[in-house]
Amino acid sequence: KIKKERKKKKKTTREIYILFRVNAMEKKLAEYKCDTNEAICLKLVRFPEDVDDDSTTFHPEYSHQLFGDDEVAFGYKGLQMKIFYTAGNLSTLFKVKYSSKVTDTFDCVEPDDVGGKIREIIPAGFTSSTDDFISLLEKEAKFKPFGTLLHSYTIHNEEAGELTYQIHKADITCPGFQEYHERLQTFLMWFIETASFIDTDDDRWDYFLVFEKYNKDGETLYATVGYMTVYNYYVYPDKTRPRVSQMLILPPFQGEGHGSQLLEAIHRFYCSLPKVQDITAEDPSENYVKLRDYVLSKLCQNLPSFAADKLPLGFSADMIKEAQEKLKINKKHARRVYEILRLRATDMSDEDQVKAYRLEVKKRLFGPYRKNQRELAKMKKCLRPEELVSHMGQMDTQTQQEELEKSYQHAVEDYRRIIERLASHA
Repeated sequence: KIKKERKKKKKTTREIYILFRVNAMEKKLAEYKCDTNEAICLKLVRFPEDVDDDSTTFHPEYSHQLFGDDEVAFGYKGLQMKIFYTAGNLSTLFKVKYSSKVTDTFDCVEPDDVGGKIREIIPAGFTSSTDDFISLLEKEAKFKPFGTLLHSYTIHNEEAGELTYQIHKADITCPGFQEYHERLQTFLMWFIETASFIDTDDDRWDYFLVFEKYNKDGETLYATVGYMTVYNYYVYPDKTRPRVSQMLILPPFQGEGHGSQLLEAIHRFYCSLPKVQDITAEDPSENYVKLRDYVLSKLCQNLPSFAADKLPLGFSADMIKEAQEKLKINKKHARRVYEILRLRATDMSDEDQVKAYRLEVKKRLFGPYRKNQRELAKMKKCLRPEELVSHMGQMDTQTQQEELEKSYQHAVEDYRRIIERLASHA
């Protein structure tokens, strides 16, 4: 019996020793894990000195599509995946650097093929030589924007003064555009969470591009700022419905107003086409919805049906008709614009006006709850009592009222930001 206990104790000690070794090994291997959002270094290069200037580097918001939900690469210390682009044509430099590799210490552990993963989305023709990449900058003077010029605008920059930007409409038949677009769309993977590449063989795609004009050695050059893709859906019997699919302003240019300029420009473009029914967006993000609210409110505020004296009378058929016919805005979006502009016209010191506005907005917000009530009434006719209780318990009247008030406050908060922006750009 004593021998058995000793043997058992000895075995336990061996297990602890093995466990200790495993934990030590895991800690050492953990040192070879890198956050891919930090390891990927992106850059838009105008001048040779930009290549080594860390202040011009930016990083992805997302990398899960290539590196998994954890956004981690294994097998390297000090990992850097450099993806640099010339500012205009987006000619690409791609190289991988690291201070050490897991195989330097552990023979039987393989590192992730980070280069292979990046090459899945970067089109052929990139260089891995910094010298060759710098030589490509000399060709940037030959790069010109694709397609037709739709709109020009200027933005004041504290350091550079007045900067000029252009918005162009292009299609896949423009010489060199397909190859350029293949390079441009790689940015989507890093900055749009659910991004995917589009089928450029389909001629129903429209492409809208934003460029900055800048001077270099006395010559006018163009830098890529952002872009939007729009798909033209067929609407019976003879209309089309342009749907915004992807929109991205590159990080160095974000927060400067280019998104609103781009969205307004494409609205004005499609408004000029009689065959267009209205303009929508595919699975819009919260930021896109806020941008659209601002642009559509800016456009609608000058329509007669949205005049300040008409807003207290309620959302009208004239508003729906005028927004659709003149600006290609559908009923749902026109309703949001009405609520924004009516809030702006509401005297917040007048309790009656505030109450009338609150009831008007809540009437719309209550729509989904009313639908639930109708469905519940149908359930009462066909469900057993115990089944009915479980459905009724999902949202009682008090909870509905609380959720409704929360939705209202959230909407008003968003609307106020739109109103402030309209005032600042008046």
